[in-house]
Amino acid sequence: MSNKIFRSIITTAALVLLASFVIIIGVLYGYFTQVIEKQLREELDIAAAAVEEQGGEYIKRLHTGAVTVADGSIRPDGGSIRLTLISSTGEVIYDTKSDAQTMENHIDRREIRDAMNGGYGMSRRYSSTLTQKTIYCAKMLKDGSFLRISTESASVPALVLGMIQPMIFVAVIAVILSAVLAHRMAKRIVTPLNELNLDTPLENNETYPEISPLLTRIDVQHKKIERQIRELQRKNDELQQITESMNEALVMLDVNGCVLGINSAARQLFEVDNSCIGSDFLTVDRNPEFNRRIMNAFAGSNETFNLQKHGREYKVDISRVESGENLAGILLLAFDVTEQAETEKMRREFTANITHELKTPLTAISGYAELIANGMVEGEDDLRNFGGRIYREAGRLAALVNDILTLSNLDEAERATEGEAVPIGSTEPIELSRAIYAVEQRLEQVARQANVTISHETKPVVIEGVSRLIDELIYNLASNAIRYNRPGGTVTLQCGTNDEGHPFLAVADTGIGIAPEEQGKVFERFYRVDKSRSKARGGTGLGLAIVKHAALYHHATLDLSSELGVGTTITVTFPIQQDEPFA
Repeated sequence: MSNKIFRSIITTAALVLLASFVIIIGVLYGYFTQVIEKQLREELDIAAAAVEEQGGEYIKRLHTGAVTVADGSIRPDGGSIRLTLISSTGEVIYDTKSDAQTMENHIDRREIRDAMNGGYGMSRRYSSTLTQKTIYCAKMLKDGSFLRISTESASVPALVLGMIQPMIFVAVIAVILSAVLAHRMAKRIVTPLNELNLDTPLENNETYPEISPLLTRIDVQHKKIERQIRELQRKNDELQQITESMNEALVMLDVNGCVLGINSAARQLFEVDNSCIGSDFLTVDRNPEFNRRIMNAFAGSNETFNLQKHGREYKVDISRVESGENLAGILLLAFDVTEQAETEKMRREFTANITHELKTPLTAISGYAELIANGMVEGEDDLRNFGGRIYREAGRLAALVNDILTLSNLDEAERATEGEAVPIGSTEPIELSRAIYAVEQRLEQVARQANVTISHETKPVVIEGVSRLIDELIYNLASNAIRYNRPGGTVTLQCGTNDEGHPFLAVADTGIGIAPEEQGKVFERFYRVDKSRSKARGGTGLGLAIVKHAALYHHATLDLSSELGVGTTITVTFPIQQDEPFA
């Protein structure tokens, strides 16, 4: 700003100086012309007096360089002064500069006519004889003749050329002074403006009252902008808090495919930090399929696909964000659907397993019934045999359906929200030793048939739970221990309190054991360690799955310890007290 003011002052000073020179030259030219005319008239009066006294001899003597005037004194030649003696008829009698014989008649010259009429005549014109601008002054003598005096008139260019040196000197001095003064003036003007606090423009505004309206408007606009900035900051903070608290990965791209924003879930998913903001999305993920779908979104089509990353499955939604008819950017959302995918996979497997498990007894029942209906069974013994098979398959089918219903109820209880009622059963105090003893009595015959000894080692301990679920938990653990035992093996049912004061129950067997790589799978639905053995011994394949979900329902933990060929121990540890009611 100071440079602009400086240039303006210098330019103004230069223009003023130039205008001053023009005016001065004009004034001097007019002044010099007046002075010359006055001098010419004075010289003409002197010369006229001399001519009237001495005649034409006076003019002739001008060539010698000195003349005697009327008072007898000797005067030097006028140099540029030209005298012309003209007769009353206009003929040139004598001229100090030119040959009178070659000169034309002057009776029509303006200065001659004016002298004829008024005694004196004055004119300025271009002389064809002298080929220059000349001032003429004529006087009528007593004998009717005319004496004319003339001199060269200095033109404006000549006057300028004559004054060029002093003008240059004055101009240089003026420019230097103007530069110094302009610098100081610009500094004095700009310094108070630079010292203005635009955050509070109305404070300390005594220097330039003229700009008070401007500063008032600046203050109003400043406050308005501050309010807008605070509002934008508040909305940005809210948006950031929302996006940062999202479980879904969120990435915002501009129209050039550069990252505008990325939340914590997305940073964790793509293993980047905030330094990627402002960079192309390729710096975030170089997956060609990913970037191809982003390009498709830019072209006008929203994209949805599944992405495998870090051992988890994500559903990615890429959508266009438009402002009016123009593209504003791209919004990328990634949902973790690993659990959903696993649940869907389990559902499909569960459905397939149920179909298979139900089909087997139903096929057997249908086959045996068809044989009986077609009269292909002869004798009461065969009929009784086939009836017994139908009964056993029906019992197996009923047990499978019962287990499926139990698991379904447990699944609903796990997914239920607070306040939803699930038909599982009411909680009550349960004496674990009594529950174990009841199961032992029911399985005693089964154990005997399998040549397995079942016993118990219990201490009194009470828990809060659903009696039916606890009974099924113990029964499935014990029956599984019998089913996967060896002839002459043992099954021991235990309960009591551990060293930390937690109630527990445990089922230990001396059976075939479970391989380490299979120990994490035995609680899955329809998973069997030895499928051929389990088929021979019966079972639905849902027993340990029911145990797992029943334990979760009671906020208990499961611990499995097993060694191939030695046996397996499964321990269920309950909380000391129930901090929240069962679902």
